[in-house]
Amino acid sequence: MALKLETEKPLLGDFNYSNFEEILLSKNKKKFLASQVFQWFYQKLEFDPDNWSNISKENREFIQKEFSLDLPKVVWHGLSEDGTRKFLLKMLDGNTVEAVVIPAKDRLTLCISSQVGCAIGCTFCHTGTQGLTRHLNPSEIVGQYTVVSRWLKDEVDPEIRLTNIVYMGMGEPLHNFENVKTASELFLEDKGLGLGQRRVTLSTSGLVPQIEKLEEFPPINFAISLHAAHDNIRTELMPINKVYDLKRLFQAIKKIPLKAHRRITYEYLLIDSMNDRQEDIDALCDLINFKESKVNLIPFNEYPGCDFKRPSNNKIRWFQEALCERGLTCTVRTTKGNDILAACGQLKTFLESSKKNLWE
Repeated sequence: MALKLETEKPLLGDFNYSNFEEILLSKNKKKFLASQVFQWFYQKLEFDPDNWSNISKENREFIQKEFSLDLPKVVWHGLSEDGTRKFLLKMLDGNTVEAVVIPAKDRLTLCISSQVGCAIGCTFCHTGTQGLTRHLNPSEIVGQYTVVSRWLKDEVDPEIRLTNIVYMGMGEPLHNFENVKTASELFLEDKGLGLGQRRVTLSTSGLVPQIEKLEEFPPINFAISLHAAHDNIRTELMPINKVYDLKRLFQAIKKIPLKAHRRITYEYLLIDSMNDRQEDIDALCDLINFKESKVNLIPFNEYPGCDFKRPSNNKIRWFQEALCERGLTCTVRTTKGNDILAACGQLKTFLESSKKNLWE
């Protein structure tokens, strides 16, 4: 379901470093050309080969002839009062996704999308109301990082740098397994973007067959969108639970390869009068492994047309303290970007009529 146009040149950003190197060798090019191209394209964020000053004209022409260097385009940007920035990015075929830059004291995180829309249909999520159009290619996933990075340097501060990546934007990352895997390899590539393993986090709604294949994935951080500790409530919130219920999900989670001192984050969306009760605390504590887990509470972010409500601050605080008293590591995610619909669960691209006006 990813974009495939057979008449077009392959996108440079669709290849991890080793595959790109193999292609160059098959074309009788030297291996060091791969390192040079990756340095310009990913580290220096220079997307025009004519400006690659230490690469010969012959090799620059070769790259332009053999590969497409096209990237997503920023067609809209919104700035929240708390400093969060939301970007609407247009793909080559006209489809759009959203990405969000989230500032914090010691990091600058980019929340990226893995699909145009989403097929999971979680009832609390604005993206879920859009349905799934298609998967994003690796070049489109990593392109969100490179294009937004370049925009921030040009428009905000030449020294600014994104430090972290979270796959928590539009789409279910593991539904787009191979493309997200390649994108993650590119994020970690020392000769490219060079992000540390602990700086990339993938969040999944619980696709059990793909979770069971995570040993094939680069060693990044993993988060589970849990949101309920009772099957009936989780099924109401997340239809995927009808197929992969809590028992099957946690059997798969046990197989996730965790490096030393790593833990799985369980994201728990707090919804008023639905999953914020004492019995939910008890069930959650019975369900997860305290030693290998931490819980991130996410107060529900309301959006136009939603039926769910956010609990009171006192209720949120009570829920967190109750979990901590039981011995769980538990944090509350700070809501950011709510005024521009950039908070967790609020992403949904513009309607066709709105998109049309943005770039004509």
